[in-house]
This record gives sequence, structure tokens and C-alpha cells, in this order.
Amino acid sequence: MSIGSYYGSSASGGMLTIQSSAAGLQAFEDFAKLVPKAAAVAQRRAINKTLGWLRTHIARAVGREERIAVAAVRQRLRSYPVAGRAASGKLWFGLNAIESSRIGRARQNGKGVSVAGRRYQGAFLKKVYGSKADIWIRTASKHFNSGDYPDTTVSSSRGASSGWIAENDSRFPLAKAKVSLEHAHPHFDEWVKRAHARLLEILQQELNFELQKYLKGA
Repeated sequence: MSIGSYYGSSASGGMLTIQSSAAGLQAFEDFAKLVPKAAAVAQRRAINKTLGWLRTHIARAVGREERIAVAAVRQRLRSYPVAGRAASGKLWFGLNAIESSRIGRARQNGKGVSVAGRRYQGAFLKKVYGSKADIWIRTASKHFNSGDYPDTTVSSSRGASSGWIAENDSRFPLAKAKVSLEHAHPHFDEWVKRAHARLLEILQQELNFELQKYLKGA
């Protein structure tokens, strides 16, 4: 018979004895043997959840500050979760300029193209390469401003390039509108500094979950 805590009384007083039952003690001993495995599982989940937390908050911060659709920023954040026996996860953040056509819904009008509160006067929305339309401007246009078309290099032949393309045998060079993400780096650094505290918080929750799961089964 399994006996745990109990209470006894007499004429002169009472005594409350606290102890684990034989079955409960055995459950703890069995769990102690499984602690390394359970801790590893809890750590893996905690790291992966922290990566997801970072990805969400960095995307929101950068999107709000740079006036870019959160979905577009998330595409620049790539997480590499913990897998197998690995003990660490990674989060990559691409800081190259992003095509303006990806930051929101671009609209063409008589004066140019507008998207996410930005206006590209003299530009046009067109499929030049690939299956998606981008925002372009002829470099000879009086409205051309290199600040709106960063990370560009001149290409003198047909084909895709990092920004400039040669259309109609270089007679009408075009530049693709982009948004620089060079000011987004502080947001990345800020949230990374918070990652350790968040990891410890989630790890505590996951370890407790593993313990409760085992005790419930026992």
C-alpha cells in the first residue's frame, strides 16, 4: 500500500507528517534519470520560441520605423531553429536595400508611383524582369533621384542587375526604386539584447512543463 503524508492526533496534541508516498518518490527518482533528456527538449523548444519571438518583434519595429509592410521585413528575417543535438539556433537579418514594390501596395498614377507613403515622381510600375512588376524610372528623367534608387550598379548589357538595367540596347537606362535598410540595424541590436532574458523566461516555463507532464503521467 502506498502511504504519503498523514495526520495523527492524541489527547495532548496532533502531529502532521509530510512525506512523499512510495509511488511519488519512485516517480521523482524516475524523472531524475530522465532530466538530461527532458532538459534538452525544454532547451530546444525555448530557443526556437525565442527565435520566433525575435523575428516577430524585429519585423514590427523595422516595419513601423521604416514604413515598410511587416510581411516584407519578415522575408528578410530567416531563422534556423535548433535541430537534432544542436544547442543553438540562429536568426539572419538581410540589410540590403529592399525593392519599393515589396514594401506595400504600389499604385500607378499620372505623376508616378506611390507606395507605403512614398512617392516616386516620374516612375512607372512595370514587369521588366521576372513575373512581378517593379517601380522603375529612366535615369535621364528630371525626377530621377539617386537617393530613391540605392544599391545600384550600371549594367551595359541585357539581363538582370542589382538595380540598373539596359533596356533597348542601353539607349534608355532604367533604375529600380528601393528602400535602404541601413538604419534598421539598431532595431536588430536592441531586440537581440533582450533575447537572453526572454530565453531564460521561456526555458523556465518549458522545464516546468516537462516536469508537470511527467508527474501527470506518473
